[in-house]
Amino acid sequence: SAGSTGKLYAQIKNGAPFDVFLAANAREPEKLEMDGVGVIGPRFTYAQGRLALWSRQATTSSQAQAGLNRQGMHIAVANPRLAPYGKGETGVRAALHVNPAGYLVRGENIAQAFQLVWSGNVAMGFVALSQVQDRTDLHGAVWPVPAQLHAPIEQQALLLSRAKKKPNAIAFVDYLRGTA
Repeated sequence: SAGSTGKLYAQIKNGAPFDVFLAANAREPEKLEMDGVGVIGPRFTYAQGRLALWSRQATTSSQAQAGLNRQGMHIAVANPRLAPYGKGETGVRAALHVNPAGYLVRGENIAQAFQLVWSGNVAMGFVALSQVQDRTDLHGAVWPVPAQLHAPIEQQALLLSRAKKKPNAIAFVDYLRGTA
């Protein structure tokens, strides 16, 4: 099941039948661990998230950056209350002292922010670098946001308590933790 980290956290807290939680941050897995919903100890970082600014209209990354200040520009972002990438985007705008002259269009999560740009409904947006990196089917330009412009996005995995004796769930978490 895919969704924003915040919404998945709420579903798990309310008894959703999941075995493993792959979050886009460290906060919710830690809270689940402390609440006894997650198995203490096996929580680990499986990826470091990175932001990118993707503009369908720009041809260079500097043009994409300049679009942040363009009057009337609609910019897709993930909801910062629900999604770690949304929080990261807020940090980037603060670090760059950018107050968009256009409008922020909030998706529930980073996947929805990407969809808004991909569909052409929004000309540019802050997306996960992994969504746009090495893609040949994208139009426009991508600016990989320097990691120092936002707080680290540590994506963590957690085996949930209901699955502590489920061999397949344990094997999956071990696989994610491994070098392969």
